[in-house]
Amino acid sequence: MNIFLVVLLVLAGVALLLMEMFLLPGFGIAGISGFACLIAAVILAWILLGHLAGYITLGACVLLSGLAIWGFLRSHALDKMALDSKIDSHVELANNKLAKGEGREAKGEREND
Repeated sequence: MNIFLVVLLVLAGVALLLMEMFLLPGFGIAGISGFACLIAAVILAWILLGHLAGYITLGACVLLSGLAIWGFLRSHALDKMALDSKIDSHVELANNKLAKGEGREAKGEREND
């Protein structure tokens, strides 16, 4: 039962961290809960299963979090969420208008302060 609880906390923590990074904006409840689950899994493994299990759980948390993020980035799932439109418009700067003599002050119209 203790091992099941530790594994469940690690998986829940990794899932919550992935949701926070890629689905939910900002650093909020899911991110804090994910870190809390990972920390709780390591602490419970240390207390209930011993030092070796604590070190193994700590390594598994770091490894699984890294692999989950790497796998998600490589899966092209972000391509479906990202904006993929091109902007063809341009802006004519005020400096260009003044150089051509088209600006308000070039025509003699001055703003009243």
